[in-house]
Amino acid sequence: MLLGLEHIAPERIAAIDNDGKQLTYGEILDLSSIIMDNVPVRSLCFMMVENNVDSLAWVMASLIGERLVPLILNAKTDETLYNNLLQTYKPAYIWKAGTLQRTENPIAPLHPDLSHLLPTSGSTGSPKLVRHKYDNIEAAGLNISTFFELKETDRPLMVLPLYYTMGLSMVFSHLRVGATVLITNRSMTDAAFWKFLKEEHATSFTGVPYSFQILNLMRFFRMDLPDMELLTQGGGKMPHDLNVKFAEYCRDHNKRWIATYGQSECTARMAYLPAKWALDKVGSIGIAVPNGELSLIDENGNAITTPHTEGEMCYRGKNVTMGYATCLEDLTKGDERNGFIRTGDLAFFDEDGCYYIVGRMGRFLKLFGMRVGLDECEQIITNDCQADCACVGTDEKMIVYITDAAKQQAVKDALVEKTHIVATSFEIRVIDAIPKNEAGKKLYSKLDKQ
Repeated sequence: MLLGLEHIAPERIAAIDNDGKQLTYGEILDLSSIIMDNVPVRSLCFMMVENNVDSLAWVMASLIGERLVPLILNAKTDETLYNNLLQTYKPAYIWKAGTLQRTENPIAPLHPDLSHLLPTSGSTGSPKLVRHKYDNIEAAGLNISTFFELKETDRPLMVLPLYYTMGLSMVFSHLRVGATVLITNRSMTDAAFWKFLKEEHATSFTGVPYSFQILNLMRFFRMDLPDMELLTQGGGKMPHDLNVKFAEYCRDHNKRWIATYGQSECTARMAYLPAKWALDKVGSIGIAVPNGELSLIDENGNAITTPHTEGEMCYRGKNVTMGYATCLEDLTKGDERNGFIRTGDLAFFDEDGCYYIVGRMGRFLKLFGMRVGLDECEQIITNDCQADCACVGTDEKMIVYITDAAKQQAVKDALVEKTHIVATSFEIRVIDAIPKNEAGKKLYSKLDKQ
């Protein structure tokens, strides 16, 4: 059985949410059996999840039984974007708020290895999905539980969304060792959040850079948290000074600070910086996860073996997913990657083999830990605001160039509404014209010269 859950005592608590609801390992297996009894053949299911016990139970039970293949989505996905996905993928089932419903769509064929699907671009509604297989789940559970040294007594606090690849990987890795996931949908500025963390004796916290910025503002460093053993960060580059501050705090309070790097295409984590290097190598993504391999290639595809030489970072491992889907028919495809992926990130490694990201070849950013496609954002602006635009930027901020000053606020409002990311992540600049070549292709490199 997936992740070896049948070997864990059924009465053990698998998850607790901030409403006090508990889920045992046995209840996950029981729900899986119920699903298998009521769903006759493998079927695509849109699973509209929130951070609570019910959502976690249905996701895991579906994966274990292999009868429902979930596309895991935010329960609050924008209606227009949701309808676009519905029209594209025509699911046979939809699960929402504890209820599984059969749609009028026929049951479409699915590849036997396909386990679940995740969107590629956060909540921008792109129909491009990442196709995961059951072996990816096993590999992620093993790799992550190994380098974090997870154990049965762990009680990780899960604030990351269940539909987010890093949040989902937290579930895989901790359930594999029989731990108890403390899952919450409370804001980190809510007193109930801290009450839940303390009363349930959370032993670890996983966040994106924005999470730690909030902790910093909440005077985290003055708190007495004797149960907290591990702080781990992913989801984009951490500001240097803040990284140092948390690394020093963990060093001084006998806790571990571990930065990680990953992509949905590799079932979350691909690299981690061992705690021993947390201060010596601030900003590094570290080394490959156990059972994985990082490498660099130059523009001609040749291997780079010299330290401090930039190239495209590649990864090899069993957690590499099958490929993408952009339509229903793609869900019958097999593994197109065969355990190897070119990440699109530019990097170099040092003399100790630790990698450092220096830029991206692809057209996406990670804003507050959520991956956002620049092309999808341009489509939102074009459709919702009828504005000529070009989107660029860094993980700190997206820069949006438009040509109509009267639409500045409308553009920002549309992006906030569709991506669910705070307004300060977007800067709208007005220029006379979007630079383009004779074929009408946008010349992004010339935008900063406007």
